[in-house]
Amino acid sequence: MTCFNPLFSATIALLSLGVTVARAESTGAQPKAVIELFTSQGCSSCPPADALFVELAKQPDVIALTLSVTYWDYLGWKDTLGKDIFTTRQKFYAKARGDSQIYTPQAVINGASHVVGSDRVEIDRATKQSSGTDFVAKLSLKEEAGTLRVTLAPLNEPVGRTAGVWVVPTTRMVTVPIARGENQGRTVSYANVVRGMTRIGDWDGRKAVLTVPLTATRAPEADGYVVLVQAEMPGKYGMMPSAILGAARSPH
Repeated sequence: MTCFNPLFSATIALLSLGVTVARAESTGAQPKAVIELFTSQGCSSCPPADALFVELAKQPDVIALTLSVTYWDYLGWKDTLGKDIFTTRQKFYAKARGDSQIYTPQAVINGASHVVGSDRVEIDRATKQSSGTDFVAKLSLKEEAGTLRVTLAPLNEPVGRTAGVWVVPTTRMVTVPIARGENQGRTVSYANVVRGMTRIGDWDGRKAVLTVPLTATRAPEADGYVVLVQAEMPGKYGMMPSAILGAARSPH
């Protein structure tokens, strides 16, 4: 592992017979890319990447996610957003790709390619190369009566492989003053901070509907969520994440 040194859609209230029913639905344009930033508060080269992802998160056609890893905690500062599951996810990505490249800041595009997370030019290039062509699933999300309804459909012909459907709770913005370690004295902001990942079902490549309680979208401090459809590969220690086949933001 290396540390590079470089740089609601609106809620609709219906009043009928004295009963209020709340609905929220996401049916907008599909994103062209999901970009995951593996970062650490203990990595001195990460703040430029963190700042870049704050900007990327503003783009309507990109889903930018921040996942803080834990393997730099020994440098004197325990990452306040770090989770071991994100460290494992990054390692599994490297194994699935077969290149063993694990570093911070690392941007993974659509679960497949990776570039240095502070390199805007390379991120833009990789995003344009995929430009939604990696996605084969169209998603629409609807919240109603305490449930989340996920409708999935192939963009073209039915897809001949299965994939996992994941709910990823996020916090839109978190600002952290760092008191020790390589970034001592800095205050860093993080966009779309991932708070956990919950598998809510499988997709077999055909039109399908999954319905789960809205509690599946919630996590401490989360104020939104993303739904991912992601292929998997078998590995020595279990199924490993591979290409992201589709994605959608929460409808609020």
